[in-house]
Amino acid sequence: MGIYMNKTYKIEVDCANCAEKMQEAAKKTEGVADAVVSFMTQKMKVEFAEGADEKAVMKKVLKACRKVEPDCEIEL
Repeated sequence: MGIYMNKTYKIEVDCANCAEKMQEAAKKTEGVADAVVSFMTQKMKVEFAEGADEKAVMKKVLKACRKVEPDCEIEL
């Protein structure tokens, strides 16, 4: 059984629809096992794949989210 690391980040997201699109973008990012973006709490919970470099993966996640919402901010 692999060990997965979960981490929650503060995220600025303007609407529930954007949150859903960001969640999908994050899930498709290499190194991400799962992701949940909550518009209500303005948080993104990321489950990293085994052996993933958290900082490198989150830079890719931020880039992917900025394709959805250019002014997206994730507190890394």
